[in-house]
Amino acid sequence: MTRSILEAVVVASHEVSMLTGDRIAAVLAEQGLTPATAQALWLIDPDEAPPSMKTMAHRLFCNAPNLSFITNQLVEREFVERSVDPADRRSRVLTLTESGRRARATVIAATLALTPFARLSPEDLRELMKLLRKTLEPADQETGGPAAATGEIQG
Repeated sequence: MTRSILEAVVVASHEVSMLTGDRIAAVLAEQGLTPATAQALWLIDPDEAPPSMKTMAHRLFCNAPNLSFITNQLVEREFVERSVDPADRRSRVLTLTESGRRARATVIAATLALTPFARLSPEDLRELMKLLRKTLEPADQETGGPAAATGEIQG
C-alpha cells in the first residue's frame, strides 16, 4: 500500500466522522450532550452489566480525570448514576437512568439515520466492518479498547 492510499483512507475516515458529527449536532444539543458525553452514553449498554469507571476509560481511550469530567456531566443531567460496584466495593460503576436510556436511544437512532454509512448496502457494511475489525485487532489487544466488545453486524 502506498502512502497516498493510506492517507486517502485516513482522510476519508476522518471526513465520515466529522460529517456524522455535524449532522447530529442539533440532536446532541437538544439532549444537552457534547460529542464526548454522547459517546460515553452510547458505550453504556443497558443490556449489559453496568461498566466500571476503569472499563469506561478504556472504551473512551481517556484518563481518569477526563472520564470524571464526562461522568459528572452525565450525572448532572441525570442520564447516569455512579454507584459502588457490588462485585468490587473499591470500584464505581455507571448505570443508565430512564432518561439516560431515552437520550441514548435518541442519539443512536439519529446517528444511524444520518451517518453517510447509512447509504451503504448491507453487503458493503459487512465488508467494511470486517476491514475495520481487522485494523482494530492489534489496538484492542494492546489497549483493551471497545472494538472487541462489538457484536456481529446485523442486516
